[in-house]
Amino acid sequence: MDDDAAEDLGALLPPLLHSLETLRFVARHLDPQEVDALMQAAGTPDAALRTLRPRLARWPDALAEVRIALEAACDAVLAAFDGMRAAPEQEDGLRAVFRALRHVPAAQEALYPLAAGLPAVSAFFLDPALRDDQGLQTRLAQGAGNAGTGVIHAGDAPGARGGFSMYVPEDYTPDRAWPLVMALHGGSGDGRGFLWSWLRDARGLGAILVAPTATGRTWALMGEDTDTPNLARIFDGVRGRWNIDPSKLLLTGMSDGGTFAYVTGLQQGSPFTHLAPVAASFHPMLAEIADPARLRGLPIHIVHGVRDWMFPVDVARRARRALEAAGARVTYREIDDLSHCYPTEINPMILAWLRGT
Repeated sequence: MDDDAAEDLGALLPPLLHSLETLRFVARHLDPQEVDALMQAAGTPDAALRTLRPRLARWPDALAEVRIALEAACDAVLAAFDGMRAAPEQEDGLRAVFRALRHVPAAQEALYPLAAGLPAVSAFFLDPALRDDQGLQTRLAQGAGNAGTGVIHAGDAPGARGGFSMYVPEDYTPDRAWPLVMALHGGSGDGRGFLWSWLRDARGLGAILVAPTATGRTWALMGEDTDTPNLARIFDGVRGRWNIDPSKLLLTGMSDGGTFAYVTGLQQGSPFTHLAPVAASFHPMLAEIADPARLRGLPIHIVHGVRDWMFPVDVARRARRALEAAGARVTYREIDDLSHCYPTEINPMILAWLRGT
């Protein structure tokens, strides 16, 4: 890398990563009653990025791969901020913010391939508590490019249904069994985007992550269940390729994905050993019609926001009572400041619970 490019990179990465962290903050704290205050708190971390982005055009062809990745990440971040700032002028302002935030996974997907060669990017894709672990970062960097590791997409192109995206830590070795996390997106989402809600924790704490996409617009909560057999197909394919710990098979999900984790995870014959629905709806009938032997002793970790405006927290409280009465081993967590958003800070706690630590 020549001096000009190195200087550009050193100037560009801090505002790019800071802008991404700000967008994560917005996504975590988004609340219909606090949108204006949240936007003020977000500030303008993208301002420096807008100034620096044009410098990438002067990079030599030898750096085209890095330049293209950075351009795509910058453009997605800037589109997210543009969409959020335009949202108050639209009739569906809150939905417009959610639409703007869909650019964030695209930014992360573009940026992630640079993690192996750029320590600052690698650190960004780790929980802050692990960013000083040089041994971990070295193992991940050395394993980059190994067959069967990293981010993998299978029939999960944007707009496609029924495929999946997954992440296998770059330090994966087949000589030990690894926990599996299957994470189900919310309504109208997709696995390719939801993967990034879990990736940095799977990367840092050592778990294989699978993020399927529903066969329909959302999960099969009504009508014919085409999703359970598709999840079984995906699960069998992953289990046949990687060394998966049969005692640590987590099915989790957000919103409709959390509700479907109940629907399919409580069925007799489900392979999953643990369930962790987040911000999910629940009907007591699910516990009543579930196989009693399946429910008895089943570990279920419920996470819900006190400020949830889509599925009020009483839904989760009723779920806890019904599942405990049916014999499940329920871990219950209410988050006071959480609206109907995915709280990534719970991922390390859920992984520790999955491991029994």
